[in-house]
Amino acid sequence: MSGPEPRDTTVAIIGAGIIGVTTAIALRQAGFAVCLIEPGEPGGEQAASYGNAGWLSPASVVPMSMPGLWLKVPGMLSDPLGPLAIRWSALPRLLPWLLRFLYAGATIGRVEATARALRLLLEPGPTLQAELAAAAGVPELVRRDGALYAYPSRSDFEADALAWRLRRDNGVAWTELEDEALRRAVPALSPRYAFGVLVGATGHCLDPGTYVRMLADYAERLGVTRRQARVSGFDLRRGRLAAVLTDGGAISADKAVICAGIHSKLLARAAGDSVSLESERGYHVVLSEPEAVPTMPVQTSDSRIGTAPVAAGLRGAGQVELCSVDAPPDWRRASIVEAHLKRSYPELADPLPENRVRRWMGHRPSTPDGLPVIGFASASTDIVHAYGHGHVGMASAPMTARIVCDLLLCAPSACPLAPYSPQRFNGFWPRTAASLEKR
Repeated sequence: MSGPEPRDTTVAIIGAGIIGVTTAIALRQAGFAVCLIEPGEPGGEQAASYGNAGWLSPASVVPMSMPGLWLKVPGMLSDPLGPLAIRWSALPRLLPWLLRFLYAGATIGRVEATARALRLLLEPGPTLQAELAAAAGVPELVRRDGALYAYPSRSDFEADALAWRLRRDNGVAWTELEDEALRRAVPALSPRYAFGVLVGATGHCLDPGTYVRMLADYAERLGVTRRQARVSGFDLRRGRLAAVLTDGGAISADKAVICAGIHSKLLARAAGDSVSLESERGYHVVLSEPEAVPTMPVQTSDSRIGTAPVAAGLRGAGQVELCSVDAPPDWRRASIVEAHLKRSYPELADPLPENRVRRWMGHRPSTPDGLPVIGFASASTDIVHAYGHGHVGMASAPMTARIVCDLLLCAPSACPLAPYSPQRFNGFWPRTAASLEKR
């Protein structure tokens, strides 16, 4: 099938987070006329891209749902300082997603296939984001200093063997550090951590919100137009897209790409697909003028909270809170992040000075199997899904943009698309990457 002539085709990109702006750049560079639609400002606090930890790590191939997790969930939920919280009033609505989440990670074969699918998106991430930052004129915002996974002891690392086997099987190389070698690598880190794993092929973004805004400005310099509006649906005529419907009126378009984060679920339904997408709410704390800063991003095994040096100081990000999108923030979750910062970096002031602390809550758009939704919509091949990246949006954005570009050009895809299929949720139990990669 021959693809459209890009210069005669207008593409509406719905959402100006990291996925949306990166996709807009790729499509504009391919010759398409592109309109980027977002109700707020690109890089604003409304987007998950604004507040994420900024990691660009090929080691993020390990899915959240792993074999045996169901045995640990009660303990996580009963621990007031634990990494997981559920608002029980939302449980009836969340239950299908939670059951699918546990199902997706129930066997080693399933998580191995998920890791392979994530590798295709994540492995090129640090290099491609560094190239994109340079093209946009902000090379200083993407660093490639590596990342450290810290454990209290070697035995704790060995207990995490499946995760590290998945990483090794997917091309991740690392160096093991103990005691003094670990102290030299990250002097600020608490001595409670005696073993570390250094993944050198990792980058991070020093200011994700500013980076998204700078990419949007770069897209505009390339010729992308921007509209401030909220998209509500599509004008489809005999399966062909005529316009995108917004609160400011219809916007004519030949093609559309849904990149609206957690708000993509309703748009997917308007495009003929019922996707399993929920918000994994996360919290971050940024401490300005910190007394101690790690030399690179660090994730500690006992908290699952990531910390990183950022332009504004020191950022700690993490927690998974499952509830309705419009529920008010529970700032106790941010307090857990603050406590972790003080425990991990003992030179920090205790308590943290309130005038130097900034807190944020955002919505990770997450699927139960940990894979994004990328592919044509059921109602029309003029509409493409590109969302649901959960914890790995920053790292996987460039490859997602390339895949979307290939789809709209009807060109061979950069990687097999079946594991990301929007239609994998057509039954109650999602078709897993393990079953889809055989197709």
